[in-house]
Parts: sequence; C-alpha cells; structure tokens
Amino acid sequence: MANENLGTRKSTNRHILDWIEVTSRHCEPDKIFWCDGSEEEKRALTQEAVASGILIELNQQKLPGCYLHRSNPNDVARVEQCTYICTPSEDEAGPANNWKAPREMYAMLRPMTKGSMRGRTMYVVPYLMGPPGSPMTKVGIEVTDSIYVVLSMRVMARMGQVAYDELGNSDDFNRGLHCMLDVNPERRFIAHFPHENKIISVGSNYGGNVLLGKKCFALRIGSYLGKREGWLAEHMLILGVESPTGEKTFVSAAFPSACGKTNFAMMVPPPKFKDWKIWTIGDDIAWMKPGVDGRLYAINPEAGYFGVAPGTNAETNRNAMETISHDTIYTNVALTPDGDVWWEGKTETPPPELIDWRGNQWTPDSKEKAAHPNSRFCAPMTNNPSLAPEVNDPNGVPISAIIFGGRRSSTIPLVYSAFNWIHGVYVGATMSSETTAAASGAVGQVRRDPMAMLPFCGYNMGEYFKHWLNMRKNIKYPPRFFHVNWFRKNEQGEYLWPGFGENMRVLKWIIDRCNGRAHAHETPLGWVPGPEDFDLEGMENFSPEQFAETQQMNNEDWKREVLSTDELFMKLYSHLPKELIFQRELLVARL
Repeated sequence: MANENLGTRKSTNRHILDWIEVTSRHCEPDKIFWCDGSEEEKRALTQEAVASGILIELNQQKLPGCYLHRSNPNDVARVEQCTYICTPSEDEAGPANNWKAPREMYAMLRPMTKGSMRGRTMYVVPYLMGPPGSPMTKVGIEVTDSIYVVLSMRVMARMGQVAYDELGNSDDFNRGLHCMLDVNPERRFIAHFPHENKIISVGSNYGGNVLLGKKCFALRIGSYLGKREGWLAEHMLILGVESPTGEKTFVSAAFPSACGKTNFAMMVPPPKFKDWKIWTIGDDIAWMKPGVDGRLYAINPEAGYFGVAPGTNAETNRNAMETISHDTIYTNVALTPDGDVWWEGKTETPPPELIDWRGNQWTPDSKEKAAHPNSRFCAPMTNNPSLAPEVNDPNGVPISAIIFGGRRSSTIPLVYSAFNWIHGVYVGATMSSETTAAASGAVGQVRRDPMAMLPFCGYNMGEYFKHWLNMRKNIKYPPRFFHVNWFRKNEQGEYLWPGFGENMRVLKWIIDRCNGRAHAHETPLGWVPGPEDFDLEGMENFSPEQFAETQQMNNEDWKREVLSTDELFMKLYSHLPKELIFQRELLVARL
C-alpha cells in the first residue's frame, strides 16, 4: 500500500481497512491521509490548500476563516446527463434516470480510475449523515484525491471519529470513490450502485457531483434505501415555526434548486410577526420516518449549507448572510480588491472593480457576470443564528405540513392545500418549475420535477410514487399537503407577491390550517384561501385585490397544465400507480 503516515487512523473496522487497501492498490496514490475531523487537521489542510492555490485566503478581518475556490469553468454545476443509476435492470432505474448495467459501468470506470491518484494523496473521509445515535442516521466513507472535497465534506457532514463510533464493526456503510482525473467533461461520470450502496464519481470537482454525502448518498442512494427500509429520503427543507404562545409546528418543503429553499428555511418574519420565530432544521434534505406515536418524523442528515450565492443579501436572507460571515468556503464568486467577496444581488450597486469567478478583471461595464449564476457558499449549520435546538435530536421532529413549490411565472396560485394524502401525492408528482443555473443546460424552461426529486430519485419514479402512497399506511396522523408559488408574475413581468419575509404570512395560514384555525374555499385545485382568510395586516402597497390576483385560477390554463403532465406520466405509465391516474381524471372532471 501507499505511505499511510498521514492523518490519524482511528478505525479498526476490518471492512473499511480491506476496502481502502483494495481501492489504494487500484488508484495507486503516493500517500493515504486518514481524516479524523479535528481542528488541527482542518488548519493543516487549509494551509496546504492555500499554498497550492486551491483556496484563496480572504480578508480575515472581514471574513474570518473564509476562503475562495475557483472551479474549472467547464465544471460549475450538477451534470444530470453524466449521472447514472446502475441497477441490474433498466426498468428498476426507470425512464427518468440515465441507466447502465453495473458490469458495463465498471468496465468504463476501471480503466479511468486505475492509477488515477499517482502523484496525489488519497484522503479517506469518514462521515455521518444525521445526528449521532439516531435510528435514521447512516455512515459513509468517501475516498477522494481533492483537498477541496475534504474541507467541504467536513462542513457538510459530521466528519471524523464520530462516524467510526457510529459504525462500530458493521459493514453497513456507503462506499464512495471520487477521482478528479483531469476534470475533462468527456470523462465525467457520477455513477450510483444502489444494490451495493456505492458511488463512483470521476472527472469533476464541483460540489454537487463530488460531495458524495449530499445529493448522491442522501438522495439517490438514500431514496433507494428508504424504499427498501420503509422511510423517505427527500429534497426538502425542514423548519420550525414558533408562535408567540410557544406553540411549535414543524414543516418540510420541496423546492427545486435555486427556488428559495435556503431563504425559506432561514426566513426572518416581517415586523407584523416580530413575536414569531422561524427555526431552521435543514435547508435542503430531509429523511423522514413514521414514529411510534403515528406521526411522521424528520431529521436533517447534513451538518452544513451548500447554498446558491447570487441573490442572497441582507434583505432577502439576513440569517444566511450572518451564517456565511465566517468559516465559509465560497466557490465561483467574485473577489474585491480588499479580499472580500461579491456576487450579483449582494448589493444594489456593484463595486467599481472586481476579479470575476474565472480570475479575470471585471468592471460594471463587463458583459459577463462577476459571479457564476450557480456560485455557492459552504457554511456549517452551527453558524446559523436561527438553528433549531432540535437539530441534533436523534428522534427527529414531527412534521405537520409537507409543502411543494416551484418557480412558475403563470398559472400556479400563491398557495393552496390538497384534499387528502393521495391528492397531496398527486400535487407533488405533478409539480413543475422553470429551470435554473443549478443544473447544466437551458435556463427558464418549464419541466416537471416531481417532489423536486426528478434529478435525485435513485430508482423508478413510478415505484417512488407507489412508495409515497404506501407510506400512508404507517402514518396514523399524516401531515397535510400544500403547494406554493412565490414567483408568479403579471403581464408586465413583475412579481405579484413580494416574497422573502412576507412568505411568513403564507406559512402562518398553512400552520393555522394544520391546526384547524384557518378557513379556505373549495376549488378544483384544492382548498384555497381568499383575502378574508389571510393575514394581510401591515403590508404596505399590497391590497386584498392584489392578493386575489396571486390566487387567480384560469380553467383553460389549468386544462393545458393537466395535459402537460401527460408526457411524464406516459413515460412512467407501466409503473404509475392507478391512484394518480384517478386523481388526474378527478381534476379534469372538476375543471
């Protein structure tokens, strides 16, 4: 084996040791570094990353503990076209996923990864997804040749000895291999092997493709494990709402990437709700399981935030700005002359000169954006001033509402509630959004994104819908379902709803609805609040008539909307639950 006199090996787990030995013989690193998650290790690796130019040290007076990373310009987003689910049969992966048989994928990847770490260090990263001691928590071991990945993983997951302690001598851990290779898009693959609980990522160094505990393990592999073991791995934030009387209600919400999840999870209520408190459990991923009391409980498997920087500012997300003010790794944002960071939307007026995300000089007259549209911040959740006290509760928190939402400029109202669990699953299964820069490809096209899971479901999505429907049998007191849309516009292209902190008003109606305190009108879509049911007090320049416009429903638009769901349903038809077909027919009949 390669020289192992780096780091502190604290695992005596034979399964880990055997796997690392086989992997190191194949990848042939010069050195093996066993990560322990300590602060001393963080300092040493950070210094090494700065010395080698992988990180740029920022102004430590303005941004203590913060650094900037610039990725390869060809490697700036998740690559769904290079992401594969590798199951024995194509039918199991389903038509919404790229598929290759495991044998075929291994035949492609083995020559690429053979000797891929020569001249490099192999880092062994043990990590925990979820609070220690939780029955929902899982262990992963990521092997990588990227120091950027190591430093980011220690932010995004509970990394180090805590993972070894949780695993003990068990063989039940996710095996993840990441090889940067030459960061060539032609040799970029993110391959998932659900039957083996294994991930192999090559040719990328962008977070969503290489922080394997995140979308790869927590969602694609996690969703498969959830189906097998009776729980849900979802692309959902989790937040708690505390009323002035001390009543706490927890909700989860599924929004596609770059549609306001982090802003919603860290929302600061407006002055009208100054005595209310929003508590953040998580901003991106929820693992949910029925509890012994008949309710649905959720944990956040992550320990950090990998959020989109553009548009984040003190007005849109004060808590996020405080969270990323220290001990944060920024990726592909712009750099100011005095070592601060900037991105579009951070301030109303851009600085007179910057170094852009590619490392080039930039001024306000430049044609390109200073920060990449998918530039990111990676910050520990402990920085968040609104972090919920329950975030490390091994039992999780009870979920009262499940909210779906996407970025739609027309048709979809601000908020409505589903009639029941099956209707709620239909609402989630047919949700859609206009694409953003978080995934490579065209921006602004409307696409179906069921439960915001289309890029992340690790098996056939028709079976995924069945799993959602079957979960109801194990939940005596199910949460209610809702749908929201902060992004509806008028004919002039202006947003109808102010959003951000004012979303608290929508959330209050949802909470009151869950607790039997809010009225609504029955419509073909579901239960919809009118202006008289909604708290608009204190909203300057926003009338009940404007609220009614956000809720307007046009039957002809909705008939076209129903027809547009048929493309996805036809793809999944052989596995599509009959209940969803019936829900479609009921909606058509109501329209």
